[in-house]
Amino acid sequence: MYNSRMKAIITVVGEDKVGIIAGVSGALAQRKVNILDITQTILQNYFTMMMLVELSEMELSLEKLKTALEEIGKQLGVSIRIQHEEIFRTMHRV
Repeated sequence: MYNSRMKAIITVVGEDKVGIIAGVSGALAQRKVNILDITQTILQNYFTMMMLVELSEMELSLEKLKTALEEIGKQLGVSIRIQHEEIFRTMHRV
């Protein structure tokens, strides 16, 4: 298991279609990743979603989760990326 405070940011981008949220959230639930916050929107025909997730109950490595999410993204026809929260904050600091 991970540090109880370990969080990550997941981004999902792709053409809008039925089942994206269900596919991503179901995959996270199977891997014991808790969704703390979520926002999504459709820009013209493009679906975009950002999630803040907690990894404290997850039993696999962050690298294995990343690989699994990339595979799920291929199945859903979207791009899924995950970054540790601290890395995300550092990269987006103004």
